[in-house]
Amino acid sequence: MAHEHKLEIFRGLWKFKSNTQKIWGVLIFLTFVTAIEVVLGIYKPDVLMSVWINPIEGGFFATLANIILSPFVYMKPLNLIFILLTIVKAYYITWDFMHMRDETKALRRMVVWTAVFLICYLIFILLQEGGYVFDVYNNDKAIIKRDF
Repeated sequence: MAHEHKLEIFRGLWKFKSNTQKIWGVLIFLTFVTAIEVVLGIYKPDVLMSVWINPIEGGFFATLANIILSPFVYMKPLNLIFILLTIVKAYYITWDFMHMRDETKALRRMVVWTAVFLICYLIFILLQEGGYVFDVYNNDKAIIKRDF
C-alpha cells in the first residue's frame, strides 16, 4: 500500500493541502529561479561580470590558497550565481518531483552525496580545462603541452 507524501517544502515553511498543490508550488518556485537565471543571462550586470578578488601573490602558501579558492572566489560572481541556482533547481527537482524526501535516509545520502561529489569534480575539471584552453588561445605559442 502506498504511503502519503509529505506536503511541505522549504523545511516545512510552506505547507500544502494536497500533492497536486505541492507540485504546482514547486513548479512555480523552479520557474521563478529559472526566470532569475534567464534575466541575469540576458542583461549580465557589469557588477557581476568582473572578478571581485584578485589572486594572491607570494610563495607556497599563496599558491596553495589560490588553488583552494580559485573555483569559487576568483571566478566571475555571475558564474557562481548560475552554478548555485542550478544546484538549487537540481535539489528541488530531485527532492520533490523524484520523491527523494520520502525515501530512507541511507538511499537519500547515496544518491545525493554521489551526485554532489561528481558535480564538484566536474566543475573542477571544467575550470581547469577552461583555463588551459584560455592560455592556448591567448598565448603567442601555438601549443602548450602539459604532462599529466
